[in-house]
Amino acid sequence: MDYFQEICSLLKEQAKKDVTKILTVPPDSKMGDFALPCFVFGKNPHEQAEKLQKKLKLPKFIAKTEVAGPYLNLFLNPTIFAETTLLEIYKNAKHYGGAQLNKSSKIVVEYCGPNTNKPLHLGHLRNMALGNTICRILEFYGHKVIPVNIINDRGVHICKSMLAYQKWGKNKKPNKKGDHFVGDFYVKYSQEEKKNPELKEEIQQLLVKWENGDKETLELWEKMNCWVLEGFAETYKRFGISFQKEYFESKYYARGRDLVEAGVKKKVFKKEENGSIIAQLEKKYNLPDKVLLRADGTSIYITQDMYLANMRFRDFKFNKMIYVVGSEQNLHFKQLFTVLKMLKEPYAEDMYHLSYGMVHLPSGRMKSREGTVVDADDIIDETAKISAKEIVKRHPKLLEKEVKERSDVISLAAIKFYMVRTDANRDITFNPEESLNFEGETGPYVQYTHARICSILRKAKKEHQQQVISKVDFSLLNLEEEKTIITHLYNFPEAVEKAANSLKPHYIANYLISLSQAFNEFYHKCPVLSEVKAQVKVRLLLVDSVRQVLVNGLNLLGIEAPEEM
Repeated sequence: MDYFQEICSLLKEQAKKDVTKILTVPPDSKMGDFALPCFVFGKNPHEQAEKLQKKLKLPKFIAKTEVAGPYLNLFLNPTIFAETTLLEIYKNAKHYGGAQLNKSSKIVVEYCGPNTNKPLHLGHLRNMALGNTICRILEFYGHKVIPVNIINDRGVHICKSMLAYQKWGKNKKPNKKGDHFVGDFYVKYSQEEKKNPELKEEIQQLLVKWENGDKETLELWEKMNCWVLEGFAETYKRFGISFQKEYFESKYYARGRDLVEAGVKKKVFKKEENGSIIAQLEKKYNLPDKVLLRADGTSIYITQDMYLANMRFRDFKFNKMIYVVGSEQNLHFKQLFTVLKMLKEPYAEDMYHLSYGMVHLPSGRMKSREGTVVDADDIIDETAKISAKEIVKRHPKLLEKEVKERSDVISLAAIKFYMVRTDANRDITFNPEESLNFEGETGPYVQYTHARICSILRKAKKEHQQQVISKVDFSLLNLEEEKTIITHLYNFPEAVEKAANSLKPHYIANYLISLSQAFNEFYHKCPVLSEVKAQVKVRLLLVDSVRQVLVNGLNLLGIEAPEEM
């Protein structure tokens, strides 16, 4: 039951007032479950609150009302509140918290966007965690979501790896994961260029060969690209992500010219005397003017993105297109979206840049060309090793295979949760040890709470012959800790809605921490299994509801909910 809407309907019917914009939830539950400021009813809000209190005919789900200054506070019937909330979770299970929207609403989400000259790095982990979580949240909320990827597989940076392989690779085949193998040559080039700056000229020559379709150059490019893409695929699989379609820059970099030239004919863009074409953005849109085609007729990155936006709309007829890209590209996307609006493209108003901040390590900023970037695979491996040590400490007799399986699940939870728990706009510093803290605001802490509940349910079944049932005495849930949990459970759909509408997954992460903390406080004060059978039954339903909501929430973050830690 949506109590907010029910109370709004009640007040609209009996008080003849629409209160949807002013009805609030008090900061303290002792002040009520909902509070209505009565300034809108007349000059003396305290008197108006008292008049409204006498006038209202309360339905069964409202236990009482109290006047506090200008507010009319409404208290829900705790038994009915518990019953409706827990039964809704019991009935809807894995679907609880989702929305039943029209699946015809299509949202394309582009994320990852790697270069094929080096492995995925720490920054990609934040990108992938955010992108995948956004897809999951929007899908759960009822949209049809289409995840796509853009592979940056051409240009000077790609040629650096190629030239280094030509000079020092000796036609070797990869002796390690393909993307790491190629990445070593990217670093090698940077090291050699410091000794011999003339290598820059050879890079430009190699790029010209590639663009002119030189057979030998293209064969090397295709071979090295294949190695890298195979490596990416392994990381994607390990991280639990996939894409409906991947777009390759090499196929589209030269396109988009027709769009630009059509804009010139329509007098939307301006052709300069030197032959370049620009979008004049400064006067009307307060953005720097943007070159769309160079004087020699070659395209730049925004030209390609114009074409890709068009192509994706043709491919999917989306209602919204979301780009998950770092904050350093904020200006690029403002200019891109403005240019598409100038062209009056039918989708131009439906483009969104989900910008996110940098990821640092405690040691400082990373640089790919200097080999100081921490590879995504290495971060996952290192976090898994730390996790494995903790598991062995807790369970010294556990088989090695089981230790590895658990450490993989826990390490991915640690990384993904850490990457999304902070507002995406902010920079973060990733600390592997901190991310694995079982008692901190981490993914493993939420997982551990879930595992603890599973242990209770196993014990109830084995030692008490008691399973979770829905026919229980809800009036027995009268302790403050129990009411707090029920309120948290009731608020899960609101957290999902907030995350989906704002495209901010940290709302889900913060919710899961709050629910886990509420449960653990209850667990330490209130025994679930006791000799009072009626109380055991209702508390088992309560803790199983927490378990289900934790599963649902963790799934939105792409995190497994293990039954044992």
